[in-house]
Amino acid sequence: MNTLAPVFYNAESVRRVLNWPMVNEAVEAALKAVVKPKAPVGDEPMDAIGSEPQSNESRDRSYVSQPARNVTVASNDPSKLLLTMPAFVGNYQLTGDGAGGDASNVARSTLACKVVTSFRSNRLLQPPLPSINANILLFNAHTGELEALMAGTDITTWRTVSASLVATKYLYFRRFGPRAEQQLGINVAVVGCGAQGQLHAAAMCANFRVDKLTLYNRTQIRAVQLANELRQRMAHDSDSCYGPKLPDIKVCGSAGEAVAEADVICIATYAKEPLIRASDLRKKRSVHINAVGAGEVHFGEVSDDIYQESLVYVDCMENARHELVGLPAPIAGEVGDVIINGNYPDEQALTIFQSMGMASEDACVAEAVQTALLSCDK
Repeated sequence: MNTLAPVFYNAESVRRVLNWPMVNEAVEAALKAVVKPKAPVGDEPMDAIGSEPQSNESRDRSYVSQPARNVTVASNDPSKLLLTMPAFVGNYQLTGDGAGGDASNVARSTLACKVVTSFRSNRLLQPPLPSINANILLFNAHTGELEALMAGTDITTWRTVSASLVATKYLYFRRFGPRAEQQLGINVAVVGCGAQGQLHAAAMCANFRVDKLTLYNRTQIRAVQLANELRQRMAHDSDSCYGPKLPDIKVCGSAGEAVAEADVICIATYAKEPLIRASDLRKKRSVHINAVGAGEVHFGEVSDDIYQESLVYVDCMENARHELVGLPAPIAGEVGDVIINGNYPDEQALTIFQSMGMASEDACVAEAVQTALLSCDK
C-alpha cells in the first residue's frame, strides 16, 4: 500500500528543468515506441493493438498502448470540454544526460494520463483565465498507484515543437547524410506566430544552424514582436547555442513571401483555408513542412496541390486513420519507422510532417521531467 501522498509539480518547477536535449530524446523515444514490428510471414500475429510484442526479434523493442483521446462535454455549452489522453509506454530508454543521473540507460515503463480542459469563455472573465489547462497524472507502472501530478501545459507545447524538431532532423536533414543536421545551414519559415509559432521559431534556431528566419502572422504586430524578442534573446544569451552567426530575421507581409526561399516551413495556425500553395514554394523542391494545424480541419492550412506532391508522414498511423479523414494524399509512413529503419526521403523530395500529438509523447516527457526534478532534489 502506498502511504505517501502523490507529489505535485507546478508549472514553475516543470519549466525549471525543460531543455531541448531532454525533451527531444523523450519525444523520439515515443515516436519509435509507437511503431509496430513487422512480423515475418508465418509468425504469430500480435495481440490487441498496443500490447507487448511477443516474437523473439521484437521482445526487446519499446511499445505503446494509447487509445484515442476521449472528449467529454463539460456542460450544456459545447465549448467547455474535458479531454483525457491515457498512455502506457513500455521498455524504452532515456539515455542522454537530460534524463538525469543514475536513471540513464535503464529500461523504463511509464503509465500516464493527460487531462485537458478547454473552456473558451475563460478569456472573457475578469480577470481573464487561460482557456486551456493541462495536467498529467503519473502512475506507478507496476502497482497502478498515483505517484505524481504535474502541470502539463508547457509539456504539451514543448513536446509538440519537439516532434517537429525530430521530424525535421530525420525527414529533412538525414536525406543529405548522417550528420547533416550539424553541418548544413537552412532557411526556416514560420507561418503563425502564436504560442506554437513562437516556440517553433526559437527552437529551430536553438537546435539547427538557421541562416535566415522568415516570420508571417495574420496580425503583423505579433510577428514584429517575435522578431524583436528573438533578436534580443540571441544577442544577450551568453551560452549561445545559435552558432557563430546569428540568423537573419525578417517579417513578411504574406505567407507566400515567407516560404518562398525556405528549406523548412513550420505552419501552426487555426486557418480553415490554405495559407500556402505549391506555387509559393521554390521550384527546386527539397523542402520539408511541419504542419501543426489546430483548426477544425488538421490539414486546412496547406493547399491540396502541396499535399498531392508530397510524401506525408505522421506520428502515429493508428491516430491518423481517425483524425486525418479526407487528407488529400496518401500517408507515406510514421516518423518513428524512418528513425528505426533509416529509410530517408530522396534529397529533392517535398515532405510534410502532419503533427497530431500523442499521449505517449506526454508520458515520456513527463517521465523525463520527473527524473530531472528528482535528480535536482538529491
